[in-house]
Amino acid sequence: MIAAETFAEYARANVPRYTSYPTAPHFKPDFCEATYRRWLGALEPKQPISLYLHIPFCRQMCWYCGCNMKLAKRREPVADYVANLLLEIDLIADAMPARMKVGGLHFGGGTPTVLAPGQFDAIMAGLRKRFIFAAEMEAAIECDPRTLDEKVVKSIGAHGFTRVSFGVQEFDAAVQAAINRIQPPEMVERAVNQFRGAGVANVNFDLIYGLPYQTVATIKRTIMHCIAMRPNRIALFGYAHVPWFAKNQRKIPENSLPSTKERAAMAAEAARLLVAAGYTAIGIDHFALADDSLTVAAKTEKLRRNFQGYTTDPAETLIGLGATSIGRTPFGYVQNIGETGAWSRAIQSGRLPVARGHETTRDDRLRARVIEQIMCFGKADLEKTGRALGYPPNWYADAVPALRSLVADGVLTCVSGKLSITADGSALTRIVASAFDRYLETENAKHSVAV
Repeated sequence: MIAAETFAEYARANVPRYTSYPTAPHFKPDFCEATYRRWLGALEPKQPISLYLHIPFCRQMCWYCGCNMKLAKRREPVADYVANLLLEIDLIADAMPARMKVGGLHFGGGTPTVLAPGQFDAIMAGLRKRFIFAAEMEAAIECDPRTLDEKVVKSIGAHGFTRVSFGVQEFDAAVQAAINRIQPPEMVERAVNQFRGAGVANVNFDLIYGLPYQTVATIKRTIMHCIAMRPNRIALFGYAHVPWFAKNQRKIPENSLPSTKERAAMAAEAARLLVAAGYTAIGIDHFALADDSLTVAAKTEKLRRNFQGYTTDPAETLIGLGATSIGRTPFGYVQNIGETGAWSRAIQSGRLPVARGHETTRDDRLRARVIEQIMCFGKADLEKTGRALGYPPNWYADAVPALRSLVADGVLTCVSGKLSITADGSALTRIVASAFDRYLETENAKHSVAV
């Protein structure tokens, strides 16, 4: 059993979410575009890749949001963005050794469904022209039910998308007013039914705990609404209050935010209700129905973690397209320019719009593998993983002091290099992962709290 004071101290710690290792603050701003071109040219032609397309536009501003987004007040900027995105698709495809097969496709934002059907059709045509879509490809898209157009729904269904994700966050009216996102349950249910009617069978909900004026009671009611709609997956994230980074969050009063203890109680109650309703807990913050591919991947230890969170996608290469998008190759990470004007100018000049990157070292790859195991399964065989990459049994000596403290506090067990997080320590998984992060103490970036 972890002492309450000890748990609270860990829970207040600021640590990364570990959707990559190294994490984005360690990507280098002097990264050379020619290096990324070399990486793309060296990809194995027979290995499927995945694509992520970032659409940064939204019709309305949500005050909790920490994403790179722009308000779509006029049609022209969106049309210009689409035109440049099509050019970027060509630039990326030209740099590759062959017409690559795509096993996973994800549209994120922002709000991808702000695109007009014709714009969406043009992007899909551009992708199909330059890439081969695998027959079993998972195609997912994020959606805002407040601004949903039925023609867009039909277009998404016609293009064979298999999954749609809704940012539900919280259904309580007072909380919605405080975050400037008004969407009653009936609105979300209508959107879910529209997509299912269009053939998009798999539905994801994103929920957030730790929002202003939120309580255990409000999130309990929200969970019950969600259960009634029976989404296939639910992601339950802790709100990251970073007003120094996301200026819109300054509209949220600091004194309206729940305490660390209240946040932990919300997360625990939400998880309890979801599991009781037949959802399987996946990793640190996902829940899925028993027949969902995410649940199957977790049980067979094929679960992966990337910039979209937990995934079944096995691809080693994820190509990011669009402003601020992040990509991964077997050789390292890249991130595009975030400002849409500069991103557009780079593309129009024939350059890949790279802002920064990181070429992974042998040590990076070992630690990335261990951190992913911890984040996905709550355990890792440190010596076996190291041995597979040619490392001696004591390769993790620098992490031993932190691991000993975590063992003493009841967060994990570690015997003969086999690490396993306890049931009480599951909420502190990111803390455990951080013990293997050699960059954490050298960075100036601020991260969200652990719980």
